[in-house]
Amino acid sequence: VYCVSKKTINNGKMTLFNNSIKTSKYNFFTFLPLNLFEQFQRIANAYFLFLLILQLIPQISSLAWFTTVVPLVLVLAVSGVKDAIDDFNRHKSDKHVNNRPVQVLINGMLKEQKWMNVQVGDIIKLENNNFVTADLLLLSSSEPHSLTYIETAELDGETNLKVKQALTVTAELGEDLQKLTEFNGEVRCEAPNNKLDKFTGTLTLRGEKYALDNEKMLLRGCTIRNTEWCFGLVIYAGPDTKLMQNSGKTTFKRTSIDRLMNVLVLVIFAFLGLMCLILAIGNGIWEHDKGYYFQVYLPWAEGVNSASYSGFLMFWSYVIILNTVVPISLYVSVEIIRLGNSFYIDWDRKMYYPLNDTPAQARTTTLNEELGQIRYIFSDKTGTLTQNIMCFNKCSINGKSYGISSGMGRESELSKAEKVDFSYNPLADPKFAFYDRSLVEAVRLNDVPAHRFFRLLSLCHTVMPEEKKEGNLVYQAQSPDEGALVTAARNFGFVFRARTPETITVVEMGETKIYKLLAILDFNNVRKRMSVIVRSPEGDLTLYCKGADTILYELLHPSCNSLKEETTEHLNEFAGEGLRTLVVAYKSLEEDYFQDWIRRHHEASTALEGREEKLSELYEEIEKDLMLLGATAIEDKLQDGVPQTIETLAKANIKIWVLTGDKQETAMNIGYSCNLLNDDMEDVFVIEGSTSDDVLNELRKKMKPDSFLDSDEINIQFEKSSKKQIIIPDEQANGVYGLVITGHSLAYALEGNLELELVRTACMCKVVICCRVTPLQKAQVVELVKKYKKAVTLAIGDGANDVSMIKTAHIGVGISGQEGMQAVLSSDFSFAQFRYLQRLLLVHGRWSYIRMCKFLKYFFYKNFAFTLVHFWYGFFSGFSAQTVYDEWFITLYNLVYTSLPVLGMSLFDQDVDDRWSMLFPQLYVPGQQNLYFNKVVFVKCMLQGIYSSLILFFIPYGAMYNTVRSDGKAIADYQSFALMAQTCLLIVVSVQIGLDTSYWTVVNQFFIWGSLSVYFAITFTMYSDGMYLIFTASFPFIGTARNTLSQPNVWLAIFLSIALCVLPVVGFRFLKAQLKPTPSDKVRRNYLIKPEILLSMAWARWGAALHRLGSAWSVSPGQELATAIVPSKKHRNPSGGGSVEPQALNTSLLH
Repeated sequence: VYCVSKKTINNGKMTLFNNSIKTSKYNFFTFLPLNLFEQFQRIANAYFLFLLILQLIPQISSLAWFTTVVPLVLVLAVSGVKDAIDDFNRHKSDKHVNNRPVQVLINGMLKEQKWMNVQVGDIIKLENNNFVTADLLLLSSSEPHSLTYIETAELDGETNLKVKQALTVTAELGEDLQKLTEFNGEVRCEAPNNKLDKFTGTLTLRGEKYALDNEKMLLRGCTIRNTEWCFGLVIYAGPDTKLMQNSGKTTFKRTSIDRLMNVLVLVIFAFLGLMCLILAIGNGIWEHDKGYYFQVYLPWAEGVNSASYSGFLMFWSYVIILNTVVPISLYVSVEIIRLGNSFYIDWDRKMYYPLNDTPAQARTTTLNEELGQIRYIFSDKTGTLTQNIMCFNKCSINGKSYGISSGMGRESELSKAEKVDFSYNPLADPKFAFYDRSLVEAVRLNDVPAHRFFRLLSLCHTVMPEEKKEGNLVYQAQSPDEGALVTAARNFGFVFRARTPETITVVEMGETKIYKLLAILDFNNVRKRMSVIVRSPEGDLTLYCKGADTILYELLHPSCNSLKEETTEHLNEFAGEGLRTLVVAYKSLEEDYFQDWIRRHHEASTALEGREEKLSELYEEIEKDLMLLGATAIEDKLQDGVPQTIETLAKANIKIWVLTGDKQETAMNIGYSCNLLNDDMEDVFVIEGSTSDDVLNELRKKMKPDSFLDSDEINIQFEKSSKKQIIIPDEQANGVYGLVITGHSLAYALEGNLELELVRTACMCKVVICCRVTPLQKAQVVELVKKYKKAVTLAIGDGANDVSMIKTAHIGVGISGQEGMQAVLSSDFSFAQFRYLQRLLLVHGRWSYIRMCKFLKYFFYKNFAFTLVHFWYGFFSGFSAQTVYDEWFITLYNLVYTSLPVLGMSLFDQDVDDRWSMLFPQLYVPGQQNLYFNKVVFVKCMLQGIYSSLILFFIPYGAMYNTVRSDGKAIADYQSFALMAQTCLLIVVSVQIGLDTSYWTVVNQFFIWGSLSVYFAITFTMYSDGMYLIFTASFPFIGTARNTLSQPNVWLAIFLSIALCVLPVVGFRFLKAQLKPTPSDKVRRNYLIKPEILLSMAWARWGAALHRLGSAWSVSPGQELATAIVPSKKHRNPSGGGSVEPQALNTSLLH
């Protein structure tokens, strides 16, 4: 057996891997060097390593080595241990997988081998519940027609069973070991790749060539189910398997705060360099003017022979001392905060969906705060806004419409209509409901078009039936649509009963018929249709086709024009009710033509190169002059809470774009149903141009005709920045608009300069709906907004067609629904229902953003205040790089004394609780505008830190200057000053974090008071006589704590420092809250002062909820909202304060 690929042949030979895999990164000898190399690629770690090297140079080292080594080693150790544990687990997993046993056919006998020893060309036997060892060509199985059932959860997350089927020519081998041993063929296939859904190859056996595709492959990672045994031929092994080819690195997403932090760290480095330069120049001047006279008892260091050289050395000494403006603990703390906030999402019981036991899940821990800054949401429709549970409700057959929809406000019709009784059909599905008896009567009266219609539905599909008990049929469908259509045919008397590679068995009105399946013309996103060619028991050749109306209408025979017009009216009616539609058609084939076509089809299907293009041409050729049968209409109901969620997100200034493959009418009606579109809008523009010029004119004229002019500001900016990416500013329209654009118009709009016009027009609209779009177009639309708008985007979907969109957006959200788990596996966050999105953004996202901003502001402040005291001290110490604080205090300041309080605030703080966050969506807006942490806020933190450092230096300095104790002894020494300065600093930053904390918990109290207690405990211990006697060189501050902190004037100076540092902050915040309050300030103030507003709002929301419940499906274009529950546009205020406008209720507390 040969496995040949032109791309990988080398001198006629191909390098084949064995089946061993390796996912680990290190071994015992390479761990330390490789891990350290990776860690020092981070700028912060490399920077601190550079500082450590500087500290080892005696001439410039002014700090003990442990002040840098201890924090650096701690950070490296924590990261290293984490990496080591992860890699150890990978080693264990690799060893476990590589040593799994499998039965391999060797010399006519089955022998047990380890997975790692399996090679390409081996024939192996798998049994029920076995994992598939490698990528195999299925040869035979125990099931009829060599079917094999597999579960692909490890590949795509789907738990529903899929069916694979062997070639008939290999199925004859069965489990006869002699025949299998003698099996001698040649497999030619494509090079190893990561496409899970495609395989191209051919099998040449006894001179005949057979096409191989994905339906005959068992991929590594699958599990055999409901199949006693099967045999397979190894095609790809080890790293070549599609599972391993897909295990590459995913795109690493960074938040806007991450990017800003990188810029700020560079700014801080520049600021550090400037401070060091000033102090170095000062040292050079001082040594030249004053130091020269002190050399008798303060000589220059060895090798220093000039003032300028001394200044050069002092520059590097101050780099060491002032390095704490960029603390190494910053990055560790950020990761801890993100991890903690992601746990809150996992643990949120209000985002748990009990019906299928699905909790919310944060699949990444690096994007939490970005959830608080979303401006644009791109949503799929089917399965995301809707339930993706399909019900066959209506159809059009031969120009006549049948059925009553169960949704869209038609409950009154349903109550009058009786549910059709299918008890006459013993194979009917008891769960199926239909409300029009006339269709049953037409079928039972042998109406030819009706019979042909349901015969098509029972034959044209890829569904697999399971019948474990007689008459108890269960359909395994790739999509809910197909399952609904086959189930409908089943209930109306055309029961799909069984399938083999060559036949389809259907029970037609009680009579069993076996159709020969001659060809399947597959569905894909380009064709948007599928067809089957079958031969009936009577010998008739027929092609049955179903697909999108826009595609099939172009393939119809001219004689169908009148029927097409009638069917189009019905389609528009169905789409207006929010139903999903398909058109069905057929064609009778001539025997001679078909034999020629099937011969060419076989040649195309066995071609290794250009197979898809050749097959596509053949499909186009035969799918012509079709005869129209009618159309189907399937209902997909909205998920619970979708209208309310969209309304709430719109109030949070989030713009929602719906990207769907449905037709325009269906998409628009769903838009009205879920409050995306409403009659209060000025207009809903529909872009449906068929050329680039048409699309351009529609985009410009409908929204902003002035954009044609050369004087338009953005056109001028675009011309100037043609080579550089431009950001389009927010433009305001003169009203509230919606935009609907079709797939073919979108294709033009995404080309060249039209994309700029599309973004400008669409971003001025409140809502955008793109219909008939492909998965690639979804990703292109998201990329377009990312490119031209300075905004954070979120994409949410539930199916494989949403994966590219989810990966493209800043944040990807997957919904675990009916279409498997592909979207979830590619997402950053996942949950079960669309309505949970508002809690994810308005509660968890907003809290995470505010917490991260508070953390960064406080962290930069406390480190500037801490470090700049050294800067001022330099002017009073001859610029000698003498440190202000004790070296142990420098070491422990960020690691022990101030780490836990800021983590407590960053993990538990809330400006308002979750109920208020949901009640007032406008609180979300500051995050979108990035108001809580930006370059201006950073400069304010910097200035506050500089001011505090001045107070923290000069107040202790003045208090200590020429001071004596109560017993007359002097305390104006360096050690006493250092202790007083560091005590003032720690108490000030502790008070500051108390001011920054909005939500107090036991943990916050414990961390703040505990940190202060630990400081005093460590200080008195390290400055004790015992520590000095044991470690004389390390603890020189003997007795300083008890002598200094026992003086009343010292505590008075400490109190004065605290007051001067804190009072300006308190005064500024008070005035700001009064004169320019934030949205959360307004909510808190009004919540405390005006509780009666809360009562009126709660009453109004209760009334509005009942109103929406009654009219959720009753709104369509041109219809007015039902006002049965709330007859007036004003709600009576129960507190007696007159009436309150509904739209003002949600914002009353913000004004």
